[in-house]
Amino acid sequence: MAAVAALTWARAGARTRAGWTRPWPGPPPSCARCSPAQVRRRGPPTVRIVAVDIGERRIGVAVADDRAPVAVPVGTVDAGEDVAETVMRIVREQGADLLVVGLPLSLTGALGPQARRVMALVEELAGRLPVPVETWDERLSTVEAERRLGPGHPRERRDAVAAAIVLQAYLDAQRGQRR
Repeated sequence: MAAVAALTWARAGARTRAGWTRPWPGPPPSCARCSPAQVRRRGPPTVRIVAVDIGERRIGVAVADDRAPVAVPVGTVDAGEDVAETVMRIVREQGADLLVVGLPLSLTGALGPQARRVMALVEELAGRLPVPVETWDERLSTVEAERRLGPGHPRERRDAVAAAIVLQAYLDAQRGQRR
């Protein structure tokens, strides 16, 4: 019974985290060994990576960073008239340190008409963006996105998942090179 009396329960009307009966204790007390500033100094800086899957009408967007290399679909943006300007805006809004552009190669690995358009866009972006721009093979990424999502999902969701698939393949390859 003494152990139960030591617990601090929420006052009536006190804010608690959803489903919890006790107040959230907050962060642990800071110390020189575990402060966020100290942790940041120990490791290399985080690199934020943005991937885009450029289609005729929409641009799928996914993000990741090098500390937790899992690609997350963010959403889609209408391609609009000036695709380069749209991609540059995405890079600025997401705070990217690296841009990965999905390159739609044919099944044989050749550059088709869409891949040539993307390559021209990549060259333009490389000259205008302050961050590195890399391409990555996106063959069958849309088919894989449709398979993962199943029927009934909007095309916008599919394009964002396709961008995440491209980015995850890029991250996995980079991780394999570091080993």
